[in-house]
Amino acid sequence: MKITVLAGGLSPERDVSLSSGALIAASLIRSGHDVALADVYEGILSDCDIEELFTKNTPEPYRITSTEPDLAAIMAKNGGRRELIGPRILELCRAADVVFIALHGAMGENGQLQAVLDVFDIKYTGTDYDGSLLAMDKELTKKLIAAEGVPVAEGICLDSSELDPELILQRVGLPCVIKPCDCGSSVGVSIVKNKSELSAALELARPLCRRVIAEKLIKGREFSVGILDGETLPAIEIIPKEGFYDYKNKYQGGLTEEVCPADLTADEAARAAETAKKVFSVLRLRGYSRIDLIMEENTGVFYCLEANTLPGMTPTSLLPQEAAAVGIGYDELCERIAKLAKKEREI
Repeated sequence: MKITVLAGGLSPERDVSLSSGALIAASLIRSGHDVALADVYEGILSDCDIEELFTKNTPEPYRITSTEPDLAAIMAKNGGRRELIGPRILELCRAADVVFIALHGAMGENGQLQAVLDVFDIKYTGTDYDGSLLAMDKELTKKLIAAEGVPVAEGICLDSSELDPELILQRVGLPCVIKPCDCGSSVGVSIVKNKSELSAALELARPLCRRVIAEKLIKGREFSVGILDGETLPAIEIIPKEGFYDYKNKYQGGLTEEVCPADLTADEAARAAETAKKVFSVLRLRGYSRIDLIMEENTGVFYCLEANTLPGMTPTSLLPQEAAAVGIGYDELCERIAKLAKKEREI
């Protein structure tokens, strides 16, 4: 197949995406496909023949730093351009048999890009625009899955221009979690243990989105359950060596211990899988995804933290580890996702 891999973009998760994209492209090339890897924001600045961009030359790996990228500097480098889709990107997508979306956050994960590709009848990997929107908006996610009986943390969602620490203390209490309503990769997330930490946590989250969630901290073990073509993969347990599973601990090797299959009883593993499949269904997810859960220490109840429609595919990412636990190697995983997208969208 001819496959376009879209990465980068204007998102705090840009670097994660560039790392995922390079690895996915290299994998698909190893599997014999012709691949064009492109930064969806920077676009294609040359007037080359689009067909020449599909290659079997393996791209260099991309290293993720410990801090989020400077998006203002990236925009300045591109003349201040605010359009999220760069020059000739849609032309490159239309030339492919399928587009592998390796983006994370913002346009790539909130349904905007998926809607554009649908308009041009372009096949792409992952969830449709509606499911992408529902999963990316954590407030909507919580309301929808809670209505179907999935446990979620109690909390409130506030407009980022009207964040009121006293209201959060009254309605949510301490300890609590502060996070942007529609970011991933734990960007802007803080665990607040005392009143003095609350203002700083709100200021960290405020510029990242229009709404901010404050919710009760659930103490327990953290897990993730991947879903591939409607079937759950073994749960993986996430154990940061220090602090919590933040941006740095996610993408800097050696900072988090990951156990897969997780050390769960048969009943616990079954309940985790059942919860993940219910979330997948309620949010109208498609193809593949990853559902993040926490098992409360006192009750053993699995709470849903969030759903990821475009799970990371970096060396430290969870979904490839879960697939490997059932004998699905990285190259097979990437190829299955691409072929699944082509097959599903031919129907």
